[in-house]
Amino acid sequence: MEIKKNIPNNTVTRKLSDFDPETGNVYKSINIIAKRANQIAAELKQELNKKLADFATSASTADTMEETFENREQIEISRYYERLPKPAIIATEEFLDGELYYRESEK
Repeated sequence: MEIKKNIPNNTVTRKLSDFDPETGNVYKSINIIAKRANQIAAELKQELNKKLADFATSASTADTMEETFENREQIEISRYYERLPKPAIIATEEFLDGELYYRESEK
């Protein structure tokens, strides 16, 4: 998953009026953002698990515990994902930039 570079890592205070012009309702907007954040979190988790799966096979063949704990590549991958902005922040930026597509279900 590609993350834009201009997304802040920390939370930003926002006006509620920024969220309702597109949907007409703040709560609908927050619901859309929450659903997108869940999608992003699932994608990131899946991506991280794929990268760490390579280390799981090599860890089972390791002779000593030191080799397991001193794997620099695994540490760097984990740090990269820890430094990424939270999925809710990413989804909020996507929503405010008009990058999300959504549709309302018909009743």
